[in-house]
Amino acid sequence: MADPRKPEPRKNFALRVSPELYAALERWAADDLRSVNAQIEYLLTEAARRSGRWRPRQKPVADPDTASAPFPPDVSDS
Repeated sequence: MADPRKPEPRKNFALRVSPELYAALERWAADDLRSVNAQIEYLLTEAARRSGRWRPRQKPVADPDTASAPFPPDVSDS
């Protein structure tokens, strides 16, 4: 099973944009407290999701019956 603490691998690629578009992305990213790279990824993700071309993978939900307890039971209470 994959370690849920490790981030998913990312695909690197070059993106060429005009200086004017990059400046606009920089301002927008700063407004949203993101890096330019994170802003571009956010915008592409939202566009793909809204167009119905991409659905994010569902994160597994922990089953309370099989999940381990954070602390062992206290046996002194018996």
